Amino acid sequence: MNDALYADALAPFLAETASLRPAGAEVVDAHTHLGLDEDGRSLALDQLLAQLDAAEAQRACVFPLHDPERKPAYSLPNDRVLGWAAESGGRLVPFCRLDPAEGALAEAERSLGNGARGIKLHPRAQDFVFDSGDLDDVFKLAEEAQVPVLIHAGRGLPPLADGLADVALRHPRAVLILAHGAICDQGILTTRLADHPGVLYDISCFFPLDVIELFARVPAERIVFASDPPYGLPATTLYMALRVARQAGLDEATTKLVLGGTMAALIDGEELPATTAPRRGPSITVSGRLMRAYGYASLVGPALFTGVAEQAAAMLDMAIAATRDPDPGDDGEALETIGRALRAAAALAVEDNGVRPAIDLVYRANVLAATQISDADRAPAALA
Repeated sequence: MNDALYADALAPFLAETASLRPAGAEVVDAHTHLGLDEDGRSLALDQLLAQLDAAEAQRACVFPLHDPERKPAYSLPNDRVLGWAAESGGRLVPFCRLDPAEGALAEAERSLGNGARGIKLHPRAQDFVFDSGDLDDVFKLAEEAQVPVLIHAGRGLPPLADGLADVALRHPRAVLILAHGAICDQGILTTRLADHPGVLYDISCFFPLDVIELFARVPAERIVFASDPPYGLPATTLYMALRVARQAGLDEATTKLVLGGTMAALIDGEELPATTAPRRGPSITVSGRLMRAYGYASLVGPALFTGVAEQAAAMLDMAIAATRDPDPGDDGEALETIGRALRAAAALAVEDNGVRPAIDLVYRANVLAATQISDADRAPAALA
């Protein structure tokens, strides 16, 4: 892979991350994995710690992937994660993963007794919904043990918002972390759970607009940093978190809560921070020039991720073309940065070991396009 090409295209994004990051901010990643997944992806302890180091993230919550050796009841993967967390020097906070069809309550009790500090539920991988009431005992245990329940609420799910909201509202003392911005049913979940005192939303999302919209729907004090390794990268998502926080006009103290303060309070057994009203309204002002680049580039990452190289190349060509504008107006610098990143991504995508860096650059380019605001529209409280 052409490391120099990648480094050159990445440089402006890293510089902006450094300038936007509040001094002394603790970064806590709410959503990471270790082990092996049936889809072939994997992540080892040293790899995850290196990824956290690249983002200067101090701690992370961690749980098993959809492990081929998960039967019975995820016991073996849960024990492995407990062991890896013990080797991490306190940086990893282990959650146990449960399958409602295989003694979920008993496995939760066993794992919590062995040191797990949270619960992970994945309704897509384990093929369940929340309508039956079968998980009430697990939520009751979470209330009693005062541990959070992180729930996959991303792609690939049937409509489950009402069942999930019902069980959450039956257990108001359970702290829930709805993963991936609750994009499976964001409107319903954020509305029905608005008065639940302990619902957090993690930002491990592929599209920045999903995260931007969260800040219009829920308090910033309930939005938490998360990156979803091995599928996402902490350093990449950190750039998105800081750009969206700036666009939403968050002050430095609230930005620190999003990056890690809220999660630190949760995993350290402290009270969650008090909430304020959502920080932005139902609409945003965007640049038409940048949205053209965003529209094409937003199709590139999923195509690269799933190995559809021809589609990725075609959409990259269109996105790059959208950045070539002889009359860029106020968007000239952003278009130049995005264009450089996309051209590098196109070159890297066809090299050995270049797909992941290409996805990284495309993701950052999309974030920049979606969150760019003019000086005239910038909120007074935005970060400098």
